[in-house]
Amino acid sequence: MGTVITWWGHATCTVEDSGVRVLTDPLFVRRLAHLRRRLGPVPPPEATVADAVLVSHLHSDHLHPRSLSRLRPGTRLIVPRGADRSVPALRRLDARRNPAGLRITEVDAGDEMEIGTLRVRAVPARHDGRRLPVGPHRSPALGYVISGESRTYFAGDTGLFDGMADAVGPVDVALLPVGGWGPHLGPDHLDAGRAAQALTQLAPRAAVPVHFGTYWPIGLDGVRPHEFYAPGDEFVRQAARLAPGVAVHLLRHGESVRPGVGV
Repeated sequence: MGTVITWWGHATCTVEDSGVRVLTDPLFVRRLAHLRRRLGPVPPPEATVADAVLVSHLHSDHLHPRSLSRLRPGTRLIVPRGADRSVPALRRLDARRNPAGLRITEVDAGDEMEIGTLRVRAVPARHDGRRLPVGPHRSPALGYVISGESRTYFAGDTGLFDGMADAVGPVDVALLPVGGWGPHLGPDHLDAGRAAQALTQLAPRAAVPVHFGTYWPIGLDGVRPHEFYAPGDEFVRQAARLAPGVAVHLLRHGESVRPGVGV
C-alpha cells in the first residue's frame, strides 16, 4: 500500500501508513493573532479525520485548541509533557473532563506508543517549546518518528543539534521545516540551507519541506517576500547539492505524495 504524505500547509500534515492516519500540528484557521493565511485554502474537513494527532510543541501555531476542537470526539492526541498545565484551553478538550473530548497523552523524548499497527516514538528537538509569550519553560519541543511500512520523521520545529541522527534514528521520509511565518527566523529553526544539512545527517530516502509559504504577518506582504515564497524551492536546490541521493517532494497545499519507500 505504501505511505502517503499530504501537506495541508504550515506544519500540518497527514501521514497515512498501513491504513492508519496520523495528523501533525493541526492549524485550521485563516487568521491567527497577527498572522493570516496568505497562500492556500484552509484545510477541508477531510484533513480533520485522523486516528491520532501529534503536537510537537506548545507555540500557538502548533498547538491550537480551536483547531483541535474540530477533531472527532475520542481522537487520540499526543502532546509534550506539561501541556495540560501550560495551556488551560487544552483541559476543556480532555475526554476525562469532557465526554466529547480527546484522549490526551503527554510524552517526553524517548517515549513510545502504539497507534493501531503503527509505533510512534517521541524524539528531541532543539527549540523553545514553552507556551509563549508567558509562562515558565515547562514543556519540551519534540519531533516524532512514525514507524509502519515506512519510518517517517516529523521534525516539528527544530534547529540542528549534535547527535541529531542518533536521536532520530534511521528514517525513510523526513518532514522538515524550511522556513517560518515572518521575515526573520528566530534561533533554533531550520531554514532551507540548514534543513538540507539535516538531510546529510539523517540520510532519509525522501524528504518533504514544510513550515513555509502559508502564514505571514498582516501588513507585511511586501517585506522580504522571498522569505515567504522561496524556502521550498531553495530547499530543493540545496538538497540537490548537499544530499543528491534524497528524493525531495515539493508539495502544494493539499497535495499528496507516495514517496515509494519501505522499511
